[in-house]
This record gives sequence, structure tokens and C-alpha cells, in this order.
Amino acid sequence: MKFTPQKLNLFLLTKLPSAYFSGVRLSSISDNEVIAKVTHRWINQNPFRSLYWATQGMASELTTGILVMKEIDTCGKKISMLVTQQKGVFTKKARGKILFSCKDGSKIKDAIAKTIATGEGQTINMISSGVDEQGEVVSTFEYEWSIKVKN
Repeated sequence: MKFTPQKLNLFLLTKLPSAYFSGVRLSSISDNEVIAKVTHRWINQNPFRSLYWATQGMASELTTGILVMKEIDTCGKKISMLVTQQKGVFTKKARGKILFSCKDGSKIKDAIAKTIATGEGQTINMISSGVDEQGEVVSTFEYEWSIKVKN
């Protein structure tokens, strides 16, 4: 599959509709970075009139997961992927347009090479940060992805 924002936004609609209907959209994709955006609206707000934490989690997880999916697709092997741990830190109310970015694409190649060579599972820790329109960080999420070659 070619990894473009348009194709992956269609993927969201068909495979992750809660993220799609919450307004999560991919903006850009490269080998090392993925950016997703979400705008605070009525459908994705909490009772305090800011972006609900779960919507922030969907956008941030997507940025890390797309990087893993893209590298798995490039390697040509069947490899499973699963989030095994997650941590979120919220530093400011998320209002307006929030951009989540993960720049950890370079960590994935080595882990995939190791799991292919050894057959043992590997873990990758990746960080996605959400920044508001004023350039301030509103939340930071850390994901531990586990990958393993499928038998």
C-alpha cells in the first residue's frame, strides 16, 4: 500500500471510525515523521470545553503506529505489531487545532531487522507530542510498540 495522507485518512474511516468521526486526520508522512491534526469541536470535547484525552490519544497513537506500519510494509515480511504500554502527560487545555507529531521513524528499522534475524520480539519506544496553534505543547504520549515476525 502506498502511504499517503489521503489513503490513510480513508483507512481511518473504514478501520478506525471513532478516530475519523472525532476529526483526526493525517497531514503528512515521511520515513521519519508523521503529523496528524485534530481540531477541538463539540463531538470531541470533554465537559471542560477542551479536547477529550481519548481523542488526543487516538491522534498521537496514529502518528507512532503509521511509522511502524510503513516500515513493516517496506521490509516485505509479515510482522505483528501491538501497543504494550502507553503513558500520557497533559500540560495544557487543548483548544483549537492541535498537531500531533512523532519523529521516531529511525528507531524502527533496527528493531525490525533484529526481529527478522532472531525471530524474537522487539520493543520500540516512541513519543508523540501535541502542539496547539500558539506552539505550546498540550500533551505528550509515549508508546511502547512490540513487534515480532509472524510464523
